[in-house]
Amino acid sequence: MCAEYAQYTTFGLAPAMRAGGVLTDGGYQVHRDFLDFIVDGRPLLFQLSDLDAVSPLASDVPPAIFTAQVRSLLLESPAPLPGDRYVVYGCPECEDLACGAVTAVIRPDGEDVVWRDFAWQTDEHADLERNGYHGIGPFRFRGGEYRTALTALLDGSAPDPRRRVLLIGARVAVLARLAAALRTIGVGADIAHDAHGVPPDELRGYAAVVFGPDTAERERAAVRRAFEHARVPVAHVDGLAPIVPLLVAQTEHALDRSPAGQRRLTALTADGGGADVEVTSACRLTLTAFRVDRLSRTHTHELFDGVLPPGRHRLPLDAKAVKGQSFLVARTTGSVLVTAVTHPAAP
Repeated sequence: MCAEYAQYTTFGLAPAMRAGGVLTDGGYQVHRDFLDFIVDGRPLLFQLSDLDAVSPLASDVPPAIFTAQVRSLLLESPAPLPGDRYVVYGCPECEDLACGAVTAVIRPDGEDVVWRDFAWQTDEHADLERNGYHGIGPFRFRGGEYRTALTALLDGSAPDPRRRVLLIGARVAVLARLAAALRTIGVGADIAHDAHGVPPDELRGYAAVVFGPDTAERERAAVRRAFEHARVPVAHVDGLAPIVPLLVAQTEHALDRSPAGQRRLTALTADGGGADVEVTSACRLTLTAFRVDRLSRTHTHELFDGVLPPGRHRLPLDAKAVKGQSFLVARTTGSVLVTAVTHPAAP
């Protein structure tokens, strides 16, 4: 379909996340918050297979760069690439085009704005025949709707850069390792025994509170009251076990501000026989088990790594990997879910 005859599609923006995490091979993924493009009510990123990328509208870039990206998408400045091409999604680790990026031709058509000729690009020139996304677009957006959504970001509606977490608990050694892991992936972390006497302005800097598994309910309630009295909405994470990668995954889930209806990974439950996961679009999913044995040692097992189609799936589990006290972490590029493995009661 030629762009001139493309039907109208709606345009919007919504918070999204590239989930950071500590990987079983000792590496890590950086946490990134950004605004995704919502086309006809669905994240555009979901149409691009399982691409690990972020939009140019990231919350952790300097304000001047963020503003420049917005004005570029408003077509107030020349296209950064030949042929009126703009970067729509880029590498989450750096800004180097050589890592690969999704680009599109963005042009005005009267009052409307048209996005078309999407392609994977690693240098200045796109090869549509070899690297084009032929099943995506063209998209015709009503100019008023398009400009209103983007202009709002210049009026102070940019994504909230707040992504610090407060760690509460008595086992300082575990919290120290967790704080170091979170800082490594780009999430700020502070450790405290409680939140008593902390000024409201300081509490407003936190997006989540993580309670160590040993934190008493009385202490948890006191921290919740402190945030409530300060009128600071914050996510609360009840740590499942003193396992750093597991706690990082729980924290990442708490930091996810994307609308629930626009998430890729939406459900995870598990019993001794298998795990039930639900995804809303085709994506690569990894499933990792963490088991605590009788000597309090942690065992890690990679159980699944593959691409799933949309829908609900039952994945078999290795019984040895999930016996006793065990937990699962399901991960896609933009979502993380954690669950304890349930076992039937002994007769």
